[in-house]
Amino acid sequence: MVTINPQPTSHSLLSIVVPCYNEEESIPLFYQVANDVAAKLEKQFSLETEFIFVNDGSKDKTLRTLRDLHESDNRVHYVSFSRNFGKESALYAGLQNAQGDYVATLDADLQDPPSLLPEMIAFLQANSDYDCVATRRQTRAGEPPIRSFFSRMFYRVINKISDTEIVDGARDYRLMSRKFVDAVLSLTEFNRFSKGIFSWVGFKTHWISYENIQRAAGKTKWNFWSLFKYSIDGIVGFSTAPLVFASISGLLCCLGAFFGIIFVAVRAILFGDPVAGWPSLICIILLIGGLQLFALGILGEYLAKMYLETKNRPIYIIQEKSNFPKVQIQITVRHRFISIES
Repeated sequence: MVTINPQPTSHSLLSIVVPCYNEEESIPLFYQVANDVAAKLEKQFSLETEFIFVNDGSKDKTLRTLRDLHESDNRVHYVSFSRNFGKESALYAGLQNAQGDYVATLDADLQDPPSLLPEMIAFLQANSDYDCVATRRQTRAGEPPIRSFFSRMFYRVINKISDTEIVDGARDYRLMSRKFVDAVLSLTEFNRFSKGIFSWVGFKTHWISYENIQRAAGKTKWNFWSLFKYSIDGIVGFSTAPLVFASISGLLCCLGAFFGIIFVAVRAILFGDPVAGWPSLICIILLIGGLQLFALGILGEYLAKMYLETKNRPIYIIQEKSNFPKVQIQITVRHRFISIES
């Protein structure tokens, strides 16, 4: 249960949540573009804007840059983690501190164009039955072919084995109503996969496609291995199909071994026991052993997730944060009551 009691405001408020990791070069460029968009939103929709940057344990001068922005613009707020907890934790922290009637999440590298925000706001205001406007990449231009192939395969696999639909090419860039954000915050799991969570909570979502845009500055923090681990988190978090696959594979191996034993016994009775069967026997042992280890690995992934969840560790730890406007957030998490007042 999430209860939020903000002080009343005369205008609607848009919270722009931006997770940051080593983005000292990108942040000034992003702020300049987003600030221009914020001025258009205020003029067109009478919509005030706040910026919430979440520093995910950056090793460069990201925190200093955020401090300077906060000093120069009281609409800019920041939360700084004690270490790198990951983008999922940064998104969650940003949503927890967002006070707006609308909340937008986007990256600091300008691959998520802030210029789409007026279109997104206009759609939500004109269609009250929708609570989210999400974005997806129209193409994967500029992306390595191998990475594109495995990304497409991931979306195909997870949509076949999971009850939660995840749109191919979906970005974390989306505009959400307060109702939608509160629903996301009510899911307090430690192992988070936002693309799946955004889909799981439901609500009607309108999709906008746009061409892939290169980073404005800096280098990407995602490599093939990190994306692979992220995809495993998504599959394990939103599907039990791997467990079913492991069970079926184990059953087939047992049946195969049973019939194999009968075959070997009958052949030994009828034709003797030649030594010539060693190569095939070793191949069978290696096959069954490999399948067993594979099944144990799948079980290990699920057990590891359960182990981390039962520890009840916080999703993130804040080292420093700016002064936010007065708001009280009360969150009930696994029979624990946490009150955060900033």
